[in-house]
Amino acid sequence: MWFVPLLAEFIGTFVLLIAIFATGNFAVIGATLALIIFAIGGISGGHVNPAVSMAMYVKGSLTVQELAMYVVSQLLGGVAGFYTYKALA
Repeated sequence: MWFVPLLAEFIGTFVLLIAIFATGNFAVIGATLALIIFAIGGISGGHVNPAVSMAMYVKGSLTVQELAMYVVSQLLGGVAGFYTYKALA
C-alpha cells in the first residue's frame, strides 16, 4: 500500500496548518507538531514540511520519486488545510 505514507503526510500537514491558522500560539503549534510526528513518524517519517523532505532526500533516505510524491502530498495537505480553515472561520 504505497499511498499510506503519502496519506499520512497529507493529513499531518493538514492538521498542522489548521493548528497554525486557528491558534497562532507557538506552544499549541509545537505540541501539535510533536503529536503529529509521534502519530505518523513510523508510517512516513513525519516530515509534514517539504524542507524536511528535501533534507531527507539530501541525506539519502528518500529517492527523487519519493521526494516528489511527499512534496505534492504536503502541498495538497497545506492547501486543503488553508481552505478548510477559511471555510470554517
